[in-house]
Amino acid sequence: MKTIEALAPDQASLSSASKLTKRSNWPRLEKNEQLALIWGECQGSGSNPYRVVVDTGDHGYKCTCPSRKFPCKHTLALMWIAATTPASFTAAGSTPEWVNDWLGRRRKTTSQPAAPATGAAGKSIGEASRDDETAAVEDAAAIERREAAQRKRAQDTRSSVSAALDELDQWISDQLRLGLAGFVDNSSDRCRRIAARLVDMKATALAGRIDEIPSRLMGLRSEERPDAAIRELGKLVLLAKAWRSTPDDAELKRLVSTSESREQVLANPEAIQVESVWEVLGEKIETRRDGLVSHATWLLDLNSASPRFALLLDYFPASAGRRSNAFTPGDRFDARLVFYPARQPLRALVVERKGDVSPREWPDFGFDIADPLPAHVALQDTAPWLTDCPVMLPPGGILLDDRGEAWWQSTDNPHGIALPIADTVNPTLLGLDLAATAALWSGSRLHLLAAQSGFGRLDLS
Repeated sequence: MKTIEALAPDQASLSSASKLTKRSNWPRLEKNEQLALIWGECQGSGSNPYRVVVDTGDHGYKCTCPSRKFPCKHTLALMWIAATTPASFTAAGSTPEWVNDWLGRRRKTTSQPAAPATGAAGKSIGEASRDDETAAVEDAAAIERREAAQRKRAQDTRSSVSAALDELDQWISDQLRLGLAGFVDNSSDRCRRIAARLVDMKATALAGRIDEIPSRLMGLRSEERPDAAIRELGKLVLLAKAWRSTPDDAELKRLVSTSESREQVLANPEAIQVESVWEVLGEKIETRRDGLVSHATWLLDLNSASPRFALLLDYFPASAGRRSNAFTPGDRFDARLVFYPARQPLRALVVERKGDVSPREWPDFGFDIADPLPAHVALQDTAPWLTDCPVMLPPGGILLDDRGEAWWQSTDNPHGIALPIADTVNPTLLGLDLAATAALWSGSRLHLLAAQSGFGRLDLS
C-alpha cells in the first residue's frame, strides 16, 4: 500500500480510487503471474469500460481513460484491489490483444520498484478511506509537500524528456549514416522502436508523431519518399533544438510531451480569444498506430478579411468506437474560441457557442497573387516543425495529369503554380471554376477541405 501512496499524484486521486475498489465496478479482473501483469475493465460513465493494465514488477501502467493525472484513479484502484483482495483476480491463460499491444510498445525499466517518495507523506491510504469531508481538509504543510512533489515530478519529467531527445538525435544520425533508402524501406519497424523508447522517457507527443511518419511516407510515390523523409527528420531536429532552448514553452511542451488541460488553456492570460462567426470547413479523422483516433475539425472565421483558421482537435481510444460528431461540414455558428498559445495559433477550444447562423458566402479575400504558398512559408518561418498547414487557394480548378493523378492549378496563369492533391477526387469536380478553395498543405500534397464555386459551397473533405 505504501507503493500506491507513493505513486498517487495527489490525495484526491487516492480518495477517488478508494471508491472504485468495489468488485461490482470491475466486470473483468485477470492476472498473469508469470508476466507479473494484472489487468481489468472498470465501468465508467460511458458505454465502454476503461481498460487498465499494471506491471506489478516495475509498476508500469496503462489506462484508456482520458484523465491527465498519472497514474489515474482506475490504475490506483486496480493496484489497490491487488494489494487487499488478490483473490479477486482470475488467472488468465493468455493476455488480451490490447495488453499485448501495450507490452509491445513499452520497454520495461531495469530499476527496482520505487520506494515511497518523500512527497508521499502528503498522501495516505488511511486518509483516502475516510469521509470526503475529512479527506478534503488539508493544512499548509500538506499543501507545501504536495507542491514540492509536483515540482520534483516536473523536474524529473524535464530530465527524462531531455534524455529522450538525446536518444532521438542519435537515432536520426544513425538513420542518415545507414542511408535513407534503408530508412524508407524499414521505417515502420525503426519508427516503432524509437517511439516506444520515447514513450518510456515521457516524450509521449513526439512518440506519436514519429509513429505516423511511415504512413506519411507511404502516401507518396516511391521517388518522393527520400526527400519527404529528410523533411520529416529535419522537422524533428528543429523541434528538439527549440525545446532544449525553451523547455518551458507551452507550444513546445505540447508537441514533445503532454498538452495542457482545457482548464489550463482557459486560465492562461496569453491565450487569444476570438468571438466570430465560424464555418466548419471539414474533418480529418485518422486512426493512429498508438491506438488513438485523431479527430481534427477545421473552422474558417467568416468575419475576418484575411483567411483565419481554427482547429478543434480531439483524441479518443479506437477501442471506444466511432464518436458522434459535434459538427458537420458546412455548419455555421456564432461562438467564442480560445486558442492554445503558439507562434501561429491554430488549435482552439469552443468557450461559448451562441447558436447557428444562416448560410452565407465566404469573405472576399482579395487574392493579390496566384501563388498560395506564401501563407504556408509564413507559418513555416515561425514554426518549422508544423506538418499540415491550412491555406486558402485563389481562383483555380482541378485537373488530371497523364498518370491520372489530380492537381489543383491556378486559373490566372496556366503555366504557373500547380499543387498535387493527396486524395481521390470526384470526377464531377474536374474542370469546375473554383473561386476559392480551403485545403491543408503538407509540403508535398494538398488535402482539400471545401471550396466555393458557381454551384455554391462544395464539401471536399
